Amino acid sequence: MSRAIAVRHVAFEDLGLLGPLLAARGLAPDYREAGIDDLATLVPGDGDLLIVLGGPIGADEDARYPFLRDALGLIERCLARSVPVLGICLGAQLLARVLGARVTRGAAKEIGFGPIRLTPEGTASPLRHLGPDPRVLHWHGDVFELPAGARRLAATELTPNQAFSLGERVLALQFHIEADPGAFERWLIGHAVELSAGGYDIGRLRAEAREHGPAVARAGRRVLADWLTAATR
Repeated sequence: MSRAIAVRHVAFEDLGLLGPLLAARGLAPDYREAGIDDLATLVPGDGDLLIVLGGPIGADEDARYPFLRDALGLIERCLARSVPVLGICLGAQLLARVLGARVTRGAAKEIGFGPIRLTPEGTASPLRHLGPDPRVLHWHGDVFELPAGARRLAATELTPNQAFSLGERVLALQFHIEADPGAFERWLIGHAVELSAGGYDIGRLRAEAREHGPAVARAGRRVLADWLTAATR
């Protein structure tokens, strides 16, 4: 059976809504825990795909977290073999680095359910399923430049490069559409220090999840299913 190799940095930022979509396509989830499992020698096989999930560290913190070099190498090997790659948040930033783009600190953090603007290229991509008034879960402080040859798909006022694609098999999302709204409390617990330090209103974030989470999840499933169909055909 082909695998969906998922590089996970923290337990609660998992495949989420992607899990059932992968299973429906006969792709067995294969979690690899960053910093613990060996990524340096991992070679995806025919029919596999790679998903690099989010996490609370910087994509350029190689000196503090040496395993990032192995993750970069894994992404590079996948691109060389035309293995489909989906990068989410930190995963998107690592993908941008492999493609030669810089990752830097953003002007401010974006955290919570908020709007996003699709580019013309975005409305012609799987992101079109986000609808005419798209909204997603933002949770990032770093930003990436657009890699050479990539198509910019989405933006916000603070973050001009929110998503990009490179052909049909490579997709990078700064935001989260894979998060299961039923497990949102795990995000509030896991990011408790960051939320406290930033003075975020946890009650407001919970309210946003109740109001917008189900619709974001429905749209997210359609986006991810569309990308999987195109990337694996």
